[in-house]
Amino acid sequence: MHLGIKLVVASSIALVLLPGLAAFAAPPAQKDLKEVLQQLDTAAAGFRSTSADFVFVTVQTDPVYDKDTQKGIVYYKRNGKAFQMAAHIRFEANGDEKDQPVPKDIIYSGGKVTLYEKLTNQVTVKDAAKYESYLLLGFGASGKELADKWDIKYLGSEPLSDGKTSIATDKLELVAKDPDVKKLFPKVTIWIDPARAVSLKQVFDEGQGQTRTCYYSNIKLNLSLPDSDFTFKSDSQTKTVK
Repeated sequence: MHLGIKLVVASSIALVLLPGLAAFAAPPAQKDLKEVLQQLDTAAAGFRSTSADFVFVTVQTDPVYDKDTQKGIVYYKRNGKAFQMAAHIRFEANGDEKDQPVPKDIIYSGGKVTLYEKLTNQVTVKDAAKYESYLLLGFGASGKELADKWDIKYLGSEPLSDGKTSIATDKLELVAKDPDVKKLFPKVTIWIDPARAVSLKQVFDEGQGQTRTCYYSNIKLNLSLPDSDFTFKSDSQTKTVK
């Protein structure tokens, strides 16, 4: 279903003046989608890089319940239109089991996604340029970039913790305009800090009873990230699959 961009009308209450009573101040006006996207435009203009700890929780409800949790650190870097992303998965757990070391590296650069699985010593390479808007989602994307790729609904403000303090986030529901992306993710919900152009939480509806929830904490902006953050260590025995 196509979802058009929906604006939440900002509300305000005028001063109420009654004989013999004091005036009451109006409460702060609510945000709307236009304001959030404008904040993202401003923040994205100064965005260069970020690092964050992550927890990815994938839940499958159909045909049987299954849960998979992955933990690690993620890096994002932008230089003009050039974009790089690296997610270094270090621990994984199935169901309620304890975390097990399962090192995997997912690198996006130059329109390609590379997955390195250390335990099998295998590299898988895929073309993924058209999915860059998904990878960029909520980390350095401007309001214009989001609006170009997604139909957006503003769901209001909600405080979330970034691991240290409570952050005022804006909740956005996104539906991809590209049918191929929409087929992968029928709906995406993000909790974004528009002042920094970063996400604290993302929920991907992957269809067929599966959802992936991504939590980000310890977010650091505009660090000088070395090239080594966007690579992995392989050897002469590493098998490559394209």
